[in-house]
Amino acid sequence: MRGATALHAFEKATGTLGVEQLDLLILHQPAVGVFDRTIAAYKSVEKLYADGLVRAIGVSNFTPVSLRQLLDVVDVIPAVNQIELHPYFVQKDSQQMNAEHSIPTRAWSPIGGITFYGGQFGGSGRATVTDPVLVEIAAAHGRTTAQVMLRWHIQQGRQVIPKSINPARIAENFDVFDFELTGEELGRIDALDTDLRGGPDLDRPQPQFLEFRIPEA
Repeated sequence: MRGATALHAFEKATGTLGVEQLDLLILHQPAVGVFDRTIAAYKSVEKLYADGLVRAIGVSNFTPVSLRQLLDVVDVIPAVNQIELHPYFVQKDSQQMNAEHSIPTRAWSPIGGITFYGGQFGGSGRATVTDPVLVEIAAAHGRTTAQVMLRWHIQQGRQVIPKSINPARIAENFDVFDFELTGEELGRIDALDTDLRGGPDLDRPQPQFLEFRIPEA
């Protein structure tokens, strides 16, 4: 997004929500190949932050490469970097880069939805929710594999916002604070990492995303 485009997006977001201030405004992903547009968008969002129109600003889908490019030229450190992160794709380098700059890591697809709904895993027969290791750990605690994965994130200090429209599953996702995984169990889940991204390669240009249009408020 160019700077003016980012400001227009803010106006559409607040107009649709019926509010004047946002708690958190996130840039969805970097515009690799035309990174100057990413910088312009972020600087515009910094102005919204300075004016008190947003309480925090962050980024999403920034790899160590794009995050470094951003941090070299902006003033406000992102309040969060939201990235694909589940037992099959742990992103150790991104987590480390975030930590070095005190940027919290937030996991999207935290229970590996992309492994059973689409992405590079789609049709592969591999899905986190049916992984034998996770099934075994879940049985040992009388929990579901989804709850085990959420607990894994929480114990390792990550933010998680699992997506669901099913009231029973939403309640299940909240019910993860009265059990604890052992160090050995955490290590077994870490070892499931395939280093295979379900979404697109974010260090390559994705021009189709620049054409996405948000309806006017």
